[in-house]
Amino acid sequence: ETLKTFDREVNAFVDYMFGPRDARVRGWLLLDSYLPTFFLTGAYLLCIWLGNKFMKNRPPFSLRPHLIVYNLGITLLSFYMLIELILATWEGGYNLQCQNLHSAGEADIRVAKVLWWYYFSKVIEFMDTIFFVLRKKSSQITFLHVYHHATMFNIWWCVLNWIPCGQSFFGPTLNSFIHVLMYSYYGLSVIPSMRKYLWWKKYLTQAQLLQFLLTIVHTLSAAVKPCGFPFGCLMFQSSYMATLVILFINFYIKTYRKAPSRTAVKETPVTTEIKNGFHKDYFAAANGLQNNKKAQ
Repeated sequence: ETLKTFDREVNAFVDYMFGPRDARVRGWLLLDSYLPTFFLTGAYLLCIWLGNKFMKNRPPFSLRPHLIVYNLGITLLSFYMLIELILATWEGGYNLQCQNLHSAGEADIRVAKVLWWYYFSKVIEFMDTIFFVLRKKSSQITFLHVYHHATMFNIWWCVLNWIPCGQSFFGPTLNSFIHVLMYSYYGLSVIPSMRKYLWWKKYLTQAQLLQFLLTIVHTLSAAVKPCGFPFGCLMFQSSYMATLVILFINFYIKTYRKAPSRTAVKETPVTTEIKNGFHKDYFAAANGLQNNKKAQ
């Protein structure tokens, strides 16, 4: 009874803050109450803390078969979401510049169903960090990595409850495309014989940054020429994407613009860190695989 009361109070507060929810998604798994999303996020953060303590005096796990299956699974899920979002928005005649929440009928429901999978994929991607912990890749568990994983899962709970279609389609479409490239790359990277063919790693960084910028431009376009999509949601999404751009550029500058020390040059060639075109800490958000021959 105490938990039920707490659940009602939390959801009443959320409804008070954001207004009435979209009735079309009521009853969908994990959406009616915020507590499951909140507790799963808390469990994720707790696993990082306890996992690092547990692994402190233990040898790292290899997990090669698990990583192959995991990366393949995320790649296929991302590909499904990409294709389904393209087909659903095409069917609904979505306006690329600005699309409201109710004019496309059944196509809006179809988009919402794909975006639910996008939301759910964010809890699956918590495994990125768990693999880091088990493989003792503590340097990869950066603020950017944890911030991105924890916030995306919670933000998309809100998106699905209040703006589950319309203008919300654009970011997940781009991100699903990027994830097809990223997770397929990291899946192939597990196979030693494939590494020499993976020449396109450096372009992933550029694609990620372009994704953020395009999402901001697309979001602000609906604010400049509105179509009925909630203005506050547009401003929040733009602000959140801006934080990712800032954090990403911060890592980028640290890697490419800062001259290496003489000691670093002697001990470790710079090419092992940046020859593939991006900072290792950023793409830690994909999973626990890094093209580091010494680590392998």
